[in-house]
Amino acid sequence: MAQNFRRYTSSSVGTSAVTIHTANSYDTIIGISLANTATTSINVDVYINDGVSDIYLIKSAPIPQGSQLQLLEGGKYVIQSGDALKVVSDTASSCDVWVSAVDDISS
Repeated sequence: MAQNFRRYTSSSVGTSAVTIHTANSYDTIIGISLANTATTSINVDVYINDGVSDIYLIKSAPIPQGSQLQLLEGGKYVIQSGDALKVVSDTASSCDVWVSAVDDISS
């Protein structure tokens, strides 16, 4: 069976949480890249809201100026319908986000 590889992006994420992807089935997140586009160091949070709670994948992670942070080195996150992957920075318009996922995993 063919897999549905997808990418989800957002540029200039700032101090308000941005929803990068909301699952509409069982999905697997296979990569998350966060790039600092600001002129200073930033701190970022990445979390999944399951409709009730925010579950942090990383909290207040520092990213130096001109650098990036890769989450999921060799790991994966399975999310289900309604789960929302969110990112927020402590600095306005400072973070570009790239997420790789497999959509609609067979049960």
